[in-house]
Amino acid sequence: MTALEDLPISELPTREDETRFLSIEVPETLPILPLRNAVLYPLMIMPVAVGRPASIRLIEEAYEKNMLIGVATQRHAEVDEPDERDLYKTGTVARIIRVIRSGKQEYTVFVQGIRRYTLLALLQKEPYLIARVQPRQDIYDPNTPDFQGLVEVLRQKAMEVARQMENIPDNVVELLHRIESPLFLINLIANHLDLPTSEKIELLEEDNYARKAEQILEKLIRIEQIHAIRKKLQEKVSEELEKQQRQFVLQQQLRTIQEELGMEADPELERIREKLKGKKLPEYARQAVDREIQRLKRIHPSMPEYSVILNWLELVADLPWNQYTKDNYDLERAEKILDRDHYDLKKVKRRILEYLAVLQLKKDMKAPILLFVGPPGVGKTSLGRSIAEALGRKFVRISLGGLHDEAEIRGHRRTYIGAYPGRIIQSLRKVNSANPVFMLDEIDKIGRDFRGDPASALLEVLDPEQNHSFYDNYLEMEFDLSRVLFIATANTTATIHPALLDRMEIIEIGGYSTEQKIEIARRHLIPKLVKEHGLEDFEVRITPAAIRYVIERYTRESGVRNLEKQLAGLLRYHSAEVARHLTKASKKQKRTKKKEQKTEEIPKRITVTRRDVRRILGPEPYEVSVAEQVNVSGVAIGLAWTPAGGDILFIEATLFRGKGNLLLTGSLGDIMKESATTALSWLKAHAPDFQINPDIFQYWDVHIHVPEGAIPKDGPSAGVAILAALTSLFTQRQVRSHFAMTGEITLRGKVLPVGGIREKLLAARRAGITDVILPKLNKKDLEELDDEEKKFLKDLRLHFVDTMREVLDKVLVSRRVVHPIDLEAPLRRQSPSSRPAASA
Repeated sequence: MTALEDLPISELPTREDETRFLSIEVPETLPILPLRNAVLYPLMIMPVAVGRPASIRLIEEAYEKNMLIGVATQRHAEVDEPDERDLYKTGTVARIIRVIRSGKQEYTVFVQGIRRYTLLALLQKEPYLIARVQPRQDIYDPNTPDFQGLVEVLRQKAMEVARQMENIPDNVVELLHRIESPLFLINLIANHLDLPTSEKIELLEEDNYARKAEQILEKLIRIEQIHAIRKKLQEKVSEELEKQQRQFVLQQQLRTIQEELGMEADPELERIREKLKGKKLPEYARQAVDREIQRLKRIHPSMPEYSVILNWLELVADLPWNQYTKDNYDLERAEKILDRDHYDLKKVKRRILEYLAVLQLKKDMKAPILLFVGPPGVGKTSLGRSIAEALGRKFVRISLGGLHDEAEIRGHRRTYIGAYPGRIIQSLRKVNSANPVFMLDEIDKIGRDFRGDPASALLEVLDPEQNHSFYDNYLEMEFDLSRVLFIATANTTATIHPALLDRMEIIEIGGYSTEQKIEIARRHLIPKLVKEHGLEDFEVRITPAAIRYVIERYTRESGVRNLEKQLAGLLRYHSAEVARHLTKASKKQKRTKKKEQKTEEIPKRITVTRRDVRRILGPEPYEVSVAEQVNVSGVAIGLAWTPAGGDILFIEATLFRGKGNLLLTGSLGDIMKESATTALSWLKAHAPDFQINPDIFQYWDVHIHVPEGAIPKDGPSAGVAILAALTSLFTQRQVRSHFAMTGEITLRGKVLPVGGIREKLLAARRAGITDVILPKLNKKDLEELDDEEKKFLKDLRLHFVDTMREVLDKVLVSRRVVHPIDLEAPLRRQSPSSRPAASA
């Protein structure tokens, strides 16, 4: 056995050194020094930075006592206190050659690998790791020709790779040539390979040095191939860069020559310059364009920035800078166009004509921002087209429904790939006019998420004091929108940003009565549908009775959109009939060869009567009258207003044995739930006035339900109907079936005014209601009804009330229902002593 102090310390161990290293006796237990991201091979000398307290303690004792240590590689470098499972099983027995203090609690230790070991078990962790180990046997025969040849091939390949690598010093090749020890050569190459830790451990675990040499040779060949590919790619990239630089220089020289000769180098740039000659750009825009053109001249066409600048110049050249259409202020012509395209809407038409009149007198008037609010299908969008035609302006429309990204309004910055201007600038570019009628459709349906708030971006667009300097992120300069007539449409103002709503002038467009719908169908819808369905050559007539039947039995809306769909269904049926006649006539003409057969078979007059409607459209989905549906106690009819117009609302209440609880269903909102609670509290407080025993409330649960439960409902206007239904339930007196009511109630029994009176009255009339209860303070709302609406509502009896007692006196019948509920049955089951005293 060789003593530890007899081992040499030299840069190039010899074969005799190998023998002495392998003859060192390894004890059964060794202190273990864990390494991060490093593997120590036999015969190798490695500097190790030691900073962990346990490792410092190990180094101090081992160096002082000249002890062998075991060097083990950690599986995970981030572990500060490794356990047995954190260490690879194969490590290297090492001796400490030198210790240098590099800090207060840090050492740099030079260790030399001797031979390999297998870690069997970790015996202790304090004060440092100690493990039971077993030496591993190395298998190799240095005297066989195969092994000697393999070592020489490995040496030559390592020298070739070292020569190819530019970052390896020249003396490394000489060092590889001088090495005598084959084990040292193999371990040295393995130690300097740029490999992951796991692959270095695999080489350390290999017992057979011949197989280890073969594995190292394979890795050297792979490294050589990767280096060759990388070098080839670098040379190719370098050639491309040189080519581009050469082309750039030649392009610059060519441009200089062409400029000297008066020739334009770029036809695209020349085309943009021709466009810009006729534009009256502001000074700041002209300077920006000149600056970008100069940049474009210095950029090669193959560069990405070239197309970005070119697209920007195209946009600037296409925008209508100070390019306006001439307004037509002929009020009579405008009135004729509005009356031609839209029936009724007198208030809206009057407001538009007033705007034209003021604009005619004051030419530089700032365009107002109009907001048309009304249910679907009343003609808000088509009204914008009529205004554009009346003014002689171009019309552009964008839909804001579901818009979430603020960049859709203001555009993206040019630095982003695929950037484009906002929809405002894009639309102006499309119509080529700086003063169009610009319709912002469905402004109440703008979304909001992490990409920004488009409603906030519209604040600048829709403010006459700011929009003369609208800034688009893609355009990167101001554009004047003050001459644009913006018109927004919405179904409700509840979801519009308050600051945005404050900038607009609201014009409400209500629903239509049945008589108005008949006129709209006769004047506008039927002629348009006849043309769309290819029936221009026929005399088409839909009788007024048939139109009324469709309105009352097949639609339930404030507008005319569904009416148009139903009328289209009638005409489609007759289009199919005409097509069938044409086919039969054509076949018969071929057989008989008589041309007159075609005209004899096809009728030239098409008439649709009330009887034809049901045959074509099928069973009626709606009933005109609702009076016969209300024939029990606890049911009242309320009136509601929605963004789609007015509607009737059934309030149903029922009782069942319980403890006086109140149950509310039907997708009711918080305000409507509070109205129900208020109604029940008022009825409890005034129970004796209606011959109701106050004690019965604690033995019965009340369930209030509003049908069509999938539709959310809210608002205070159903309070009157809820109280009427509850009073009907507890008095067992039926609510008159031809009455409908609306109004907010208080705990004092007062009836407060509500909104949407016009829409509610039209809905009541359409549903066959004959009497309507209204708050007295809503009487002034009837002044806004026009002559057509008053004529439509003339058969409707209106009852204005101030208190709930007046409501109940009008709507409750005097007699009780046929089979009343015995409400006092729970009281009679109690003994007199336990029965609670009745309240006065």
